[in-house]
Amino acid sequence: MKQNIIKDADYINKLAAILNKHHPDKILLITGKKSYSASGAEDLINKIFKDYNYSRFYDFKKNPRLVDIKKGVEKLKKENCDFILGIGGGSVIDIAKAISVLSCNKGNAEDYVKGRKKLNNKKIPSVMIPTTAGTGSESTHFSVVYIDKIKYSLAGTAILPDYAILNHNFTNGLSPQITAYSGMDALCQGIESLWSVNSTEESRKFSHTAINLAISSLEKAVNDPDKQSRKKMLLAANLAGKAINIAKTTAAHAISYPFTSYFNIPHGHAVALTLPYFIEFNNAVNASSVQDARGLLFVQKRMKELIKLFECTTALGTKNRIIEIMKNIGLETSLRNLGLSEKDLDLIVKIGFNPQRVKNNPRIITESQLRIILEKII
Repeated sequence: MKQNIIKDADYINKLAAILNKHHPDKILLITGKKSYSASGAEDLINKIFKDYNYSRFYDFKKNPRLVDIKKGVEKLKKENCDFILGIGGGSVIDIAKAISVLSCNKGNAEDYVKGRKKLNNKKIPSVMIPTTAGTGSESTHFSVVYIDKIKYSLAGTAILPDYAILNHNFTNGLSPQITAYSGMDALCQGIESLWSVNSTEESRKFSHTAINLAISSLEKAVNDPDKQSRKKMLLAANLAGKAINIAKTTAAHAISYPFTSYFNIPHGHAVALTLPYFIEFNNAVNASSVQDARGLLFVQKRMKELIKLFECTTALGTKNRIIEIMKNIGLETSLRNLGLSEKDLDLIVKIGFNPQRVKNNPRIITESQLRIILEKII
């Protein structure tokens, strides 16, 4: 399924043309509580929506929960909405995407989220407008859903939105902290998609460009943002999302979810805590530990590419460079300083050792090896 991505300055007229094409009877507008106004998106919508009926949905928590998605589906059906416009960060867009498909699939929503039933190809037409530069969720065919603090991926080709509008102006109001969290998510997705066992030539091209853009603009976007740094980070996030859409995430993402669910560490920060250490771990791959079916030499080549992208000569140097970036943008790198202790590591390993995502890692990793990595960060 193809997606129409709009990047040019004429996005207002393009959005108006999309709505005119679909002639919606009523639009479900899905937004964040505060970001909708702070991003400037509300001004845009007020100009366009004067000719349309719509209902706004923002009654949900930060991380996408199934209970909140069900409320959105009920609202869409009750108000007979036939088009979705999602405007916000990754959580908002994930909720909007999930509502789009689950409203068209009968039965228990939990069965689809947990993979017990397969989604059909029906959905409510949608446009997504990101207001953060992080997840790239506007261009992926899966949606994050939490059930009882456990993270699942609702996946299916229909989840990919019909349209995505990329305009850096909507990220101008982001605080340095949120810019840092979301920016690290984009950088980490670029890295993980590069070494994933599912990577393709196409996904690696997306990865390379995303990593280059993030390295050159993230610190600027956080500490002294301008038009170019905001624009480059938004594109980096979108390309990293496209790469992950093909290659999927790996071990660093898997272990990040309990950090968020149980210790309230924002997602991008949570992923970045372990990712530098996985660079060293994956670079030490050998013939007996390689997990990528394409073999040891293939993985070693990918790791050399990654090290070169950071203008380093060793995996240790690359790890330290990412830690340096984190510190330069104000992100804590110690688990202890984030409120965790050694006694919390068993929970992190138990919840974070997701078999599917761990299998995407280029090097086989065991629970005991994962704990060793966590002990280095404590």
